[in-house]
Amino acid sequence: MPDLPILYIKNGCPWCEEALAYFVKHGVALNVKDVRVDGQAMEHLVSASGQTRTPTLHWGDFVVADFSVGEFEDALEKTPGMREKLGMGG
Repeated sequence: MPDLPILYIKNGCPWCEEALAYFVKHGVALNVKDVRVDGQAMEHLVSASGQTRTPTLHWGDFVVADFSVGEFEDALEKTPGMREKLGMGG
């Protein structure tokens, strides 16, 4: 797995702000990349997820694209052990 999960965001996006607050609340360390100011990050976002929407979390084979916090939690439930790998506890 890469060192830190990458959270692709767009500054000013309310869903991105909600996602950032969620990860801070749960103590998840992230590499945050704003795709509006970093063209290479946008290329990586498209390569990893096949789309351009944010927030998108990418960590190894775990990709959750264009999510709300509820959708992210659903993805965690479908990926055994990922919550612990992210440092979120059980």
